[in-house]
Amino acid sequence: MKQLDNKAALVTGGGQGVGQGIALALAAEGAKIAVVGRTAEKLENTVRIITERGGTAIAAECNVKSSSDLENAVDTCVSQLGGLHILVNNAQEVPLGTLDQVSDEAFTAGFESGPLATLRLMKLAYPHLKGDGSIINLASTAAMRWDMASYGAYAAVKEAIRSLTRAAACEWGMEGIRSNVILPHAKSPGLVWWMENNPEEAEAFQRSIPQRRVGECEEDIGRFVVQLCSEGSRYVNGQTIAVDGGQAFLG
Repeated sequence: MKQLDNKAALVTGGGQGVGQGIALALAAEGAKIAVVGRTAEKLENTVRIITERGGTAIAAECNVKSSSDLENAVDTCVSQLGGLHILVNNAQEVPLGTLDQVSDEAFTAGFESGPLATLRLMKLAYPHLKGDGSIINLASTAAMRWDMASYGAYAAVKEAIRSLTRAAACEWGMEGIRSNVILPHAKSPGLVWWMENNPEEAEAFQRSIPQRRVGECEEDIGRFVVQLCSEGSRYVNGQTIAVDGGQAFLG
């Protein structure tokens, strides 16, 4: 028997990168996956990989900034997969740039796709998660950087997600719902592009990681999420955990 047999998981941004890695790892341990995102082709690719490996997955097109899309995604997961036991909030538009460069529109998009979408999905999933549910929200170590130049707006929306997660842990823990945050470093398409186009900075970045490498989306980040959702982590709640090879010191 696998660790997550008879569980259904909804993963936003599951068409590529970290979201895909998490979806694949959860599926490998028996979870049925609702792969949620904006691009049908990418979603279907993740579904195909899971299916070819012997797992079960469905695709649900969704713009996380749309409350009706989020509601439809949860309804689809519950109706087609028989429930919702694991919620992974991964999708996020990133507002990068110095404070004077970040536009109101970019910051608003980061807020709507980040903490607001996260809160909406947690509330929609809440009735289904009662009893033995797990929420995994993704934030960032950007707020822990000693030099936050160009990361202030991004860190702000990610820190809001951490606060919402802690509140959920305190409010819903007695109902059997665990809520945790991970701060991952992973070879997402965006990071791979940045490393290829900024080799000197990328080398310095990797030297700042004690393990001297960036994490793999499935093998490192995804498999940790599996453990966080499993019975072996049943007393882990309200925590922020850096999955980054030791780079961040949370204190």
